[in-house]
Amino acid sequence: MTTELSMLTWSVVLGLLQVALAATCTVGQRGLGWAASPRDEVKPPLSGVGGRLQRASANFLETFPFFVAAVLAAHLLQRHDGMTALGAQLYFWARVAYVPAYAAGIPYLRTLIWAASIVGIVLVLAALF
Repeated sequence: MTTELSMLTWSVVLGLLQVALAATCTVGQRGLGWAASPRDEVKPPLSGVGGRLQRASANFLETFPFFVAAVLAAHLLQRHDGMTALGAQLYFWARVAYVPAYAAGIPYLRTLIWAASIVGIVLVLAALF
């Protein structure tokens, strides 16, 4: 398995972990009854760490499809080099760092980490041109 596909696989694991963390916080704040309900009642956003974890998970889901497309295109076109491997690793590790930075509420650091993940996607994409 290439480094890029390995990072893609680990990114899926990270995404699932983020969904689980956000869901756990949701149940903690709103209760199991709400989680099992049809959720017809509009609730205010989660607060505190739970809200930040939910937003971090949503942010992951915004960038992940671009990462998947870039990695799969590079794989299908057999464009693998040090830059694509670095890009995939940068994306993954930045996304790992993003979760605690966002959960802790560190605004500027969180933004820099997010930007690093975008640079990772761009590095993988650069190999396609």
